[in-house]
Amino acid sequence: MKAITFDTPGGPEVLYLGTVPDPSPGEGEVLVRVHATAVNRADLMQRAGHYPPPPGASEILGLECAGEIIDIPAGTHTHLVVGQRVMCLLSGGGYAEMVAVPIGQVMPVPDGLNWEQAAAIPEAFLTAWIALVTLGNGRPGDVALVHSIASGVGTAAAQMCAAMGIRCIGTSRSLDRAEVSAQWGAEAIAVGDGGFADAVTAMTGQHGADIIVDLVGAKYLAENVACLARSGRIILTGLVGGRTGELDLGTLLARQGRVIGTTLRGRTTSEKAAIVTAFSVWALPRFAYGTLTPVIHQVLPLAQAGDAHHVVGSNMAVGKVILTVAG
Repeated sequence: MKAITFDTPGGPEVLYLGTVPDPSPGEGEVLVRVHATAVNRADLMQRAGHYPPPPGASEILGLECAGEIIDIPAGTHTHLVVGQRVMCLLSGGGYAEMVAVPIGQVMPVPDGLNWEQAAAIPEAFLTAWIALVTLGNGRPGDVALVHSIASGVGTAAAQMCAAMGIRCIGTSRSLDRAEVSAQWGAEAIAVGDGGFADAVTAMTGQHGADIIVDLVGAKYLAENVACLARSGRIILTGLVGGRTGELDLGTLLARQGRVIGTTLRGRTTSEKAAIVTAFSVWALPRFAYGTLTPVIHQVLPLAQAGDAHHVVGSNMAVGKVILTVAG
């Protein structure tokens, strides 16, 4: 089959469309013909040699896809059927014509969504779900501070906050990017080279943020703690702003706060299945009704994966960058 691959780590220019062996699904998996996949920060890190796939996972890039089931091995007990339109959470393998997927990481494509929209859902919305619900324990009336609000995860979190009755405050490096989330009722803060803690504290009447969804990391750590509400939760989902930072433990203790790190790719198959099941029950009807909508910045063919990585690496995309797979 055709897939995007690379011989040595490097920049986007190392990616090329080549031929690799077809995947072989095992018991408990289905084989999916990929129609679209999406680019994530983790793909850029893996391409650069900084984020190897988990043991046993495909070395091909791609953490989500949408396509149709073309094979279910004998002995696999599932309600899924050959020919079904599905969207999938992957540990790797999405930048290819076919991929083998554990059945617990497969979701039916909601009515009314095309392949590109479906491919934009799994990684971004499941990450937001973990941050806001699984770990953030969000409730109506809470305040959520969402960093990188114009990203795929950020736009997903803004919509989910609106659906859950959670007040959302979003940050971005510029006000116009932050204000993208206004369509879902979120309030915007432009961080630029400055901070955000004073603004969040003032906007919330000194209450602070009950949940902070942080894709940035070390650069924002001190400000996160400074604007955390009592018993607040900082959910760390990314490290684009660095791995090492100073933490005022006294402030964290005084506020009974928590800093919780999470990754989606590194979770076990059973953990992912539990998350996918809970999310599907809540979210899939909302996608069908239009309450939730994946935000897509650009769609490119699979052969232009390098160009797609350039776009994501520029930090200028609003929502997801999608790759389509011919045939």
